[in-house]
Amino acid sequence: MNLTTRQALAGVAFPFLLWVPLFAQSGATPAAAPAFEIADIHPSPSRPHPGVRGGMKGGDRYFLRDATMIDLIAGTYDVDPADVFGGPPWLAFDRFDIVAKAPAGTSDDAAKLMVRALLADRFSLVAHPGTRTLPAFVLSAGKTPKLKPAAAPAEPGDCQYQPPPKNASPADAMNIRFSCHNLTMQSFAEFLHNVASPYLNRPVVDRTGLKGGWDFDLEWTYRIRPDADGVTIFAAVDKQLGLKLESKPAPLPVVVVQSANQKPTPNDPNLDKLLPPPPPAEFDVAVIRPSGPDERNFRINIDGNNVNIQYGTLQTLMLHAFSIKNGGSRIDGKPPWLDKQHWDIVGKASVDAATNPIPGQTRELDMDDVNEMLHSLLADRFKLVTHLETRPADVYALVAAGPKMKKADPTNHPSCQDGVGLDGKDPRRDNPLLNRLVSCQNMTMAQLAIELQTIAPGYVPAPVIDTTGLDGAYDFTLSFSKKGDDTKTLPRPVASGDAASTDASTPSATDPTLGGMSLYDAMQKQLGIKLEKRKEVPMPMLVIDHIEEQPTEN
Repeated sequence: MNLTTRQALAGVAFPFLLWVPLFAQSGATPAAAPAFEIADIHPSPSRPHPGVRGGMKGGDRYFLRDATMIDLIAGTYDVDPADVFGGPPWLAFDRFDIVAKAPAGTSDDAAKLMVRALLADRFSLVAHPGTRTLPAFVLSAGKTPKLKPAAAPAEPGDCQYQPPPKNASPADAMNIRFSCHNLTMQSFAEFLHNVASPYLNRPVVDRTGLKGGWDFDLEWTYRIRPDADGVTIFAAVDKQLGLKLESKPAPLPVVVVQSANQKPTPNDPNLDKLLPPPPPAEFDVAVIRPSGPDERNFRINIDGNNVNIQYGTLQTLMLHAFSIKNGGSRIDGKPPWLDKQHWDIVGKASVDAATNPIPGQTRELDMDDVNEMLHSLLADRFKLVTHLETRPADVYALVAAGPKMKKADPTNHPSCQDGVGLDGKDPRRDNPLLNRLVSCQNMTMAQLAIELQTIAPGYVPAPVIDTTGLDGAYDFTLSFSKKGDDTKTLPRPVASGDAASTDASTPSATDPTLGGMSLYDAMQKQLGIKLEKRKEVPMPMLVIDHIEEQPTEN
């Protein structure tokens, strides 16, 4: 799947990994492996939605953001992240940003080999590739495949995303459509694993025996609610292509980690001279106007170097500009109008000449670029001035209340994934309102505190701290109702020491007439962990020194 396709999907809020392994697996790093000229490695800052992304970004610069060591190993050895075995738990938890300089004309494949060499050099990574029979999805030929031989076999194979019709119904808009041309079955298997993540949480293996390239169209429902109709990826592959997609074990490539250092060796002391940072990203021109009366949803659309932001308050824009993931609770000194007036912004970014864009190609922006440009825009047009300071703030605390979790297998890496766990139980089948199911393995309570806002968006508008006193790591599943679906009236947790509300007008999260369950009730009933609100805990805060209510003229 090409970059244009991924950006199109990102525009409709479908979660896809932007960095996908592309080169064939090889053994140990060869003696003459390509290497970066210089690299900057540092821990990733806290971001609202961490997830590995990056790659060659035009010219000679290579970027990776929010990459765990598992991400890095999986990418350089061309394996699924779940098939990296061994090593300490931090491999799956610590995140790093990497900026490196590569020789001019470096391909994506060569850059990934350079990352492998970088891991060996800076983290002393020792890892060995191999093969194991593991759970997988096997693609096989049915009795009558419905594929057409490629009409243009000399052209590169690809799959192009087809946007839904402008007047599509909400149900039809959730259908994914691709038109594929000259695609081999091996490439199709990789494509399925990349784009059908709600269904295919394991690699797809090609066992069709079909050779050459093929032309076909494929359409399925991105995610089917238990109480709704739709077409699964399995039914789509069967009915539309005449192929079979089945869950069964298969030999898969794996990597076993022998050792790695948690901290990389220091950056070159002359890094600023050898790898000077590019100037801050800025809009070349930006038009700011009040949002229209019919707008209701905040969104950011990126098209090349053009950015369209709709229905954003100054507080929302600040959350993006400063990568704050705890909502307005991490901003102090707020004027009362900060989250009232909504704004639309249409901007065009200047192309930084220092990035040496490839001739004939446009440098594509990503969300990190946009956030940086918003930072500059707020300072320029709204005269925003801030500083960081530790101040008393509200937080949420994890409290032990008769823990019911299972001690973890220490050989597994820490992770939380959507969907059923090893027990195969899915409570959503019996109660569709329990529409959020998360399965976690080898997670400490400190790690759960950090991940909880990602696991349960909307429920926890402030930082979470661990006060359970529980040592070690645990395996567990958590099933609750998403915030904003059928749970608008579900109660919030009471502050520590306060009496629970007895207001008869507030339905209980476990009221059978409602059918849903809040995160707070689910954690206590299923895990034996309470989530309590605590006040006046010292926390880092972004303090507003000055901001104007209205922007300067366009």
